[in-house]
Amino acid sequence: MKVRVDPELCYGSGDCVYRAPHVFTVMDGFGAVLPGREETDDDPRVREAAEGCPSQAITLTD
Repeated sequence: MKVRVDPELCYGSGDCVYRAPHVFTVMDGFGAVLPGREETDDDPRVREAAEGCPSQAITLTD
């Protein structure tokens, strides 16, 4: 699946990094996908990060 963080929606809670640090990071105060991690297996921690994102900035596509 492809993982994306919309910088227009993200307000930098860091929740995604807490839930899936192997995929997400904080850049300039906002959540971002680590370089090279834009595509990942169907990882429950990544799904949890997307579902739990308070600003709904994370999108997952197949």
